[in-house]
Amino acid sequence: MSDGGGEPRALLVVEDDPGLQAQLKWAYDDYRVLIAGDHDAAIDLLRAEEPAVVTLDLGLPPDADGTREGFRLLKAILEMKPDTKVIVVSGHGERASALAAIASGAWDFYQKPIAIEELGLIVRRAFHVHDLEAENARLAGEGANDNRVLGGMITGAPEMLKVARTIERVAGLDVSVMLLGASGTGKELLARGLHEASPRRDGAFVAINCAAIPENLLESELFGHEKGAFTGAVKTTEGKIELAHGGTLFLDEVGDIPLPLQVKLLRFLQERTIERIGGRKPITVDTRIVCATHRDLDAMIAAGSFRDDLYYRLAEMVVRIPALAERPGDAVLLARHFLHQYAPAMNSGVRGFAPDALQAIDEGRWPGNVRELENRIKRAVIMADGKLVTRDDLDMAAAGDGGEEAYLNLRSAREAADRVAIRRAMTQSEGNISLAAKLLGISRPTLYDLLKQYQMQG
Repeated sequence: MSDGGGEPRALLVVEDDPGLQAQLKWAYDDYRVLIAGDHDAAIDLLRAEEPAVVTLDLGLPPDADGTREGFRLLKAILEMKPDTKVIVVSGHGERASALAAIASGAWDFYQKPIAIEELGLIVRRAFHVHDLEAENARLAGEGANDNRVLGGMITGAPEMLKVARTIERVAGLDVSVMLLGASGTGKELLARGLHEASPRRDGAFVAINCAAIPENLLESELFGHEKGAFTGAVKTTEGKIELAHGGTLFLDEVGDIPLPLQVKLLRFLQERTIERIGGRKPITVDTRIVCATHRDLDAMIAAGSFRDDLYYRLAEMVVRIPALAERPGDAVLLARHFLHQYAPAMNSGVRGFAPDALQAIDEGRWPGNVRELENRIKRAVIMADGKLVTRDDLDMAAAGDGGEEAYLNLRSAREAADRVAIRRAMTQSEGNISLAAKLLGISRPTLYDLLKQYQMQG
């Protein structure tokens, strides 16, 4: 299968069984099939050929009877070329392996014994989706006019688009999801987006911040209570778990749930029944749990302050949310959104940002993430004397960029750096080609050539 009638598209098959290697190469004669039998051979082919789709056997030497080597290679592939569609194929077809593979970034999962026609359909769909995403990435370069994704989150960064795709993929699965990320990264927004993308969208979305409720009241908030159960219980009250029946319960800061209450929550997750405080009748509840925390749960488990069995129930799928500083260009997109949101009511004379303000926003590290950015923009809108918010209005000093990423090869590294710089310039210039070229220190024709080369809409 080729691009527009040209050379057949490259499909990398990572499989250590010679018989299966030959069978798959014969079955996929409409692709240019690349065969690798181990981790190192696969990495070499990935660097040289950059295939869009990979089928990966989890049982690779020297751990052919396990999955350790396969998961190591999966991680390496996605670090080198994140847009690769990896179809994991394994005889270790337990549900845990499937969930772990998808959580690690695999696009799909197929269990041996292999049915060539079924796997062929998955491969063709993977190429099709890869093409659609490439086109979407091109369209995403049109500017800041349409940058809303799952749950209404505003982003143009591939790092967050990947998170949104992962959440959309698991939304239809009836599994518990844990969102891990620093405070202010938008975990509740993503949880709501997951609910809206799920079959439970017509049910209630109920959110509770476990850190904001006193320990002696949290049990009642979660499980409810019967009339007369304690002083002040003048009526029977349903808890948040019960209120979310048929829908989704979002437990924010789940790491702050005290140990005695963790036991009761674990019992609910195991049995899907609850008892209100003061009640003796089990109540069956169909509620999906999505939770979030910024705390290090692994360290808490080691210290004995968080139950490991509860963690495994809550974290059937784990999604890590990148910090704002890890999302190039998003700070400026969000800043413009917040300015347009607050200026009409707080300072109608403000129309936009001065260049020094945009530079400060783009270079800021934002330890408080989106929440910090929103608060600072709100303050700057109030304090601004002119039509444009300045760096002084933001009360920000210049900050440098940081962080390095691992790239597939020198060409990929150069392209990634170009894309980041172009995206930032186009965002700051609000799509003005002349201004963006000036910010980048290149000519307009050169910028047009780069936009065309990288399929970024000008």
